[in-house]
Amino acid sequence: MLSPFYQQHADYVSITREQGCRFAKSVADDFNPLHDKDAKKFCVPGDLLFSLVLSRYGISEKMEFTFAGMVDETSKLSFPEGADEFDITDGDKVMLKVKREGAVSQCPDLINSLIKNYVEFSGTTFPHVIIPLMGKQDVMINPARPMVIYESMLINLDRLDITSPALQFAEPDFTYTGKRGKITLRFDLLEKGEKVGSGEKHMVVSGIREYCQATVDDLIAFYNQRKETLKPA
Repeated sequence: MLSPFYQQHADYVSITREQGCRFAKSVADDFNPLHDKDAKKFCVPGDLLFSLVLSRYGISEKMEFTFAGMVDETSKLSFPEGADEFDITDGDKVMLKVKREGAVSQCPDLINSLIKNYVEFSGTTFPHVIIPLMGKQDVMINPARPMVIYESMLINLDRLDITSPALQFAEPDFTYTGKRGKITLRFDLLEKGEKVGSGEKHMVVSGIREYCQATVDDLIAFYNQRKETLKPA
């Protein structure tokens, strides 16, 4: 499933601009301009790194991912032996910190299902969840530079004898001070209608300003137009 989106070299993994862009738009439904292949400051989607970890190390009952660096097309990512805690690095620089607890499943169906369902959930949160969530407190992101940075995420599974858990939105949260804020997006994992786990995605927002409905309407229209234009056939 992930092989079209990275290169495995002798002792490291690399991701081209085109691969990161294609993963964002065709798998994650994520049209953040940072993931455009011609972006001035290109960044590989954090959800692609998350997916590579699951495919390589399996799924643990408890998992926590902390994004510590911006991966681009020049990064040479080293994946160490699996452990309770380990770092994905680019040379001496830590790019992703991983913590795991409990039993581990290597079931391909479960891994592929969780990757697909999580990244779809993750990619569709902007602007349709984040903007209304901030709007409840009469603030919004800066439309000229919408800085929403993926900080960390965690998943807790009650059991691993599952194959295709669906993600369902749970109550999100937004707090801010001045021009900086933190968004927590929550979800439940359901297998055949039964809750089997939960998770959270944490993001940092900067450049917060007073809410303006006309500006929000323009931003959403711009985003939807980008999506319609750039969505792979």
